[in-house]
Amino acid sequence: MDRLPVRTSQSSMAAPGGTLNCEDFSMFQEVLKAMRTIDDRIVHALNTTVPTASFSGKVDASQTCRELYESLLEAHLSRDKAIKACITETSAVVAQLREERAKDSDNLSIIKQLRKEQTKLKLMQSELNVEEVVNDRSLKVFSERCRIHYNPRQSK
Repeated sequence: MDRLPVRTSQSSMAAPGGTLNCEDFSMFQEVLKAMRTIDDRIVHALNTTVPTASFSGKVDASQTCRELYESLLEAHLSRDKAIKACITETSAVVAQLREERAKDSDNLSIIKQLRKEQTKLKLMQSELNVEEVVNDRSLKVFSERCRIHYNPRQSK
């Protein structure tokens, strides 16, 4: 069996909590999970930073909500950019493998590698859907708790 040459430049996206490796899907998911920490902990963050009515005089809730909203948006944009960069990179690998398969359609090694990369590409594309659900949930929770303190649409 022929060994395939390395097709990518071992590129990786810098991400909070780690490096987003586009070649290893398991590591890709692990880093995304770490990057989603702010979304996973939003209820806790809101409960500990946004005061209830009885404590409203002690903390500037509008400032706290604004900062949390900006952190959420920054995290969402960062993840979106990282996922799309990996999709672009993996798409290029798939295109290159298709060209190689066209030149040597009997090479089982190329065919196997192509299928593997196509599967990885589909999984990465599905992460965009997961991202949409995570973002929507976080923004909904944020709106429920911060709507009286901060409205992002009015602040722009």
